[in-house]
Amino acid sequence: MNININYINFNIDIIKIGVYIKHIISKQKAAERKEGDRMYQVISSCPVCGKKLKVVKLQCENCDTVIENDFCLSKFDYLSTEDLFFAETFLKCRGNIKEVEKELKISYPTVRSRLDDIIGKLDGKPKTAVPAPSSSRKKEILSALENGEITPEEALEQMKEK
Repeated sequence: MNININYINFNIDIIKIGVYIKHIISKQKAAERKEGDRMYQVISSCPVCGKKLKVVKLQCENCDTVIENDFCLSKFDYLSTEDLFFAETFLKCRGNIKEVEKELKISYPTVRSRLDDIIGKLDGKPKTAVPAPSSSRKKEILSALENGEITPEEALEQMKEK
């Protein structure tokens, strides 16, 4: 009987040593990582079937602690890199469409269209058709054209926007 107990204790000690060694290796790996090391963006759709992916594992960069469970991604994680860049720019410009136009060097209708697309993606609803500009909007476009705020091409594009 003593032999079995010693054998179990011996196995436990080996396991403890193995865990300790793994912990030391994990700390070394964490120490080797530098701030700014390449991290990959989470992919949100399956490369095989195209359906949404879920996160099932999280790992600490410092101590390599691992947590496994079903975690949900935010709606923003399902946006493309380009859409995220646009949304970030929009927020930095505090929602001022004119500032977004200047920052991204795109026209007003393009800003509105991209914004509507992103809102649709976040809502999970398809983009609905935007009605033709009202007479007050037409006056606004003509005024912007007269003041040199937009080019004639941009004015035409805004007038055609539906």
